[in-house]
Amino acid sequence: MKYKYILFDLDGTVSESAEGIRASLEYAISTLGAPMPDLNDCTRYVGPPLIDTFLNLVGLDPETAERGAQLYRDYYNEKGKFLNRAYKGIPELLQKLREEDVRMCICSSKYEPFAEEIIDILGLDGDFDAVCGSNIDGSRKDKKDLIPYAVACLGGDFERDREKTVMLGDTWYDAKGARLCGVDFIGVRYGYGDIGAMEEQGAAVFAGTPGEIFGLLK
Repeated sequence: MKYKYILFDLDGTVSESAEGIRASLEYAISTLGAPMPDLNDCTRYVGPPLIDTFLNLVGLDPETAERGAQLYRDYYNEKGKFLNRAYKGIPELLQKLREEDVRMCICSSKYEPFAEEIIDILGLDGDFDAVCGSNIDGSRKDKKDLIPYAVACLGGDFERDREKTVMLGDTWYDAKGARLCGVDFIGVRYGYGDIGAMEEQGAAVFAGTPGEIFGLLK
């Protein structure tokens, strides 16, 4: 394989998750009594860090946004996370990669314990060497911070292993993080993000289905 360290975004790349995320957002926004934004376009809130969604999409001040994020987490932990399902072809892709000399992890801006629970719910907990996400205080939420952390969790040396690392994702946040970190990026067309926005961040290689990813890693 061309790469030693393969980092997967979670929402929109491994997991079909928009339903649970939307339900959790609606609960948090309604509980706060804030005006409900148009949530029909899931690309506006699947992918960005959670706190950014409350600040930018909902238009809350920082203190209220923190309250909203906590309400979201409470609902997501109780109900929303169970609405996740793996994209068709992902289990088969992971099984094929397990037969190669690679290390794989989830690299998500989602709160790390939630990401771990979702992988367990999806039945993929034995397929990844690590699950890497953000901290409860919102730190380590950007992919530029998550990517070096993920490589370290996989036992690599980020400065030495950049050329052996690839980030897979469906949004411009993923593409931007890969660009800023100087690692390769493979975008997926089947997720929630916008292809043009990824291309603006330097993305040039795309997979139309999970099944196409394997060939792009060789």
